[in-house]
Amino acid sequence: MMRGLRMSFLSFTLAAGAIAAVPPVEVQIAGAVMAAPAELREGAAVLGYSPSGERVMLRQGSNEMFCLADDPARENFNAACYHKDLDPFMARGRELTAQKITGEKRNEIRYDEIKAGKLKMPSGMRMLYVLTGTRFDAASGTVENPYLRWVIYAPYATAASTGFSTKPAEGAPWLMLEGSPGAHIMISPPRK
Repeated sequence: MMRGLRMSFLSFTLAAGAIAAVPPVEVQIAGAVMAAPAELREGAAVLGYSPSGERVMLRQGSNEMFCLADDPARENFNAACYHKDLDPFMARGRELTAQKITGEKRNEIRYDEIKAGKLKMPSGMRMLYVLTGTRFDAASGTVENPYLRWVIYAPYATAASTGFSTKPAEGAPWLMLEGSPGAHIMISPPRK
């Protein structure tokens, strides 16, 4: 498989020239699943980009992981994988972002939709993995300057219900968006 990735990456690099282009499907998949734990990569569903830059399903999944390929329009590498039960929430976020609705307004809309029963959010904890770096090197199957952080979604969790601090501290888990449908525990290791 790595030989095929090398050839696809070489073809992509030569064809891309000086303009940003969408990597081949197998390169997008290989980069996207790097965010997931190794044992969950093979069966993960992957959402990526068509040659025209539209978001498309690149691979159907056979396990609980759903991965997002790196956006070729962005300068640095960013891939994410999350439990499939979070997909309605995440997909709605992508829709709102496409409408140029971001930040607090995006959260407010999704939270209102969850409270109204229009948007499904899991009742228990679900995992999100976010891997960033300088770029994905398809030839070696590695991310340059990788930084992996973990996010545990715990809808409506509070400091009192979990014992987590709500204050960010480098390398320590903390609770973000306390009490909201999007409450989550952030775990960000110190950067090297």
